Amino acid sequence: MRIFARADYQFISRRRITYAISAVLIVIGLAAIAFNTLRGSGWLNYGIDFTGGVLIQARFHQPTTVEQVRQALRTTSATEIARFRESSEFIIRTPAEETEASETNAEAITAALRTAFGEGAFEVVRTELVGPRVGTELERKAALAIGLSFLLTLIYLAFRFETRFGVAAILATAHDILITVGFLAAFRIEVGVATVASILTVVGYSLNDTIVVFDRIRENLRKTRQAHGREAEVVNRSINETLPRTILTSGTTLAVLIPLLFLGGAVLRDFALILTIGIVFGTYSSIFVASPALLEIRRWSRRRRAEAVTVKAAVREPTRPMAKHGRTAA
Repeated sequence: MRIFARADYQFISRRRITYAISAVLIVIGLAAIAFNTLRGSGWLNYGIDFTGGVLIQARFHQPTTVEQVRQALRTTSATEIARFRESSEFIIRTPAEETEASETNAEAITAALRTAFGEGAFEVVRTELVGPRVGTELERKAALAIGLSFLLTLIYLAFRFETRFGVAAILATAHDILITVGFLAAFRIEVGVATVASILTVVGYSLNDTIVVFDRIRENLRKTRQAHGREAEVVNRSINETLPRTILTSGTTLAVLIPLLFLGGAVLRDFALILTIGIVFGTYSSIFVASPALLEIRRWSRRRRAEAVTVKAAVREPTRPMAKHGRTAA
């Protein structure tokens, strides 16, 4: 990372441009959510884990490929077929809103497999019916987990740094979540348990990267005396000093995710895609959102304190007596 050893990029001076980029991306995502909702297809494309359905785990006695199973089930309602553990063991998922429909779908899938591969060519290891109530509970708990992560982050950063650091970190993390969810809505990517896990991972990654930058900002602010007029310079220098670590961490993480994205199969593809997008924008927000937001919050807080001191001094100032005027001559 020697190319960033003497980094001196002007990130803070370009913050209005990045604010505009973030605003455009968030507006596009919100517009996609609104469009999906008005169309009646749901603001997100929820999968079986949320809408309910049936899961079948089938183990074949002879080597079998995913494509062979998919071809056998092409006339059924199966929406997801993935290899599980062994080379000839598969997970088959199909959506259904009612329990009776789930049972019917399970029977149809089993019958289609018998027709394609023959009686006794496979065995059904397990069959699970997922009701829509489970998905509602999962959605509620996912939202609760994200909310608790925000609260605990604010408490931790208020204790470790200042409350202003916590507010800036939460703004940056909310920025990452909005962009990621907007991407899911715009491209109608199916949302399941793995999606929730990837979003929570993005939250943790973004917060971790932001805290590293904030720690350097706090350290440099302490070293720099009378930094009130030079806060932008201090924040910009702190970003440049942590840039090698930020780029290296993101680069090594993406080096693992990108092969999963292209070679991980249907099950891991969406998971890797969401993580890739989240990490890219998490790195972006640590530099272009969290740090500038901290600078703006500190300036706003200082102006409020100055205004409060001015008002307090004006209230405490005693009223001066009026000068006595002499009598005018007739």
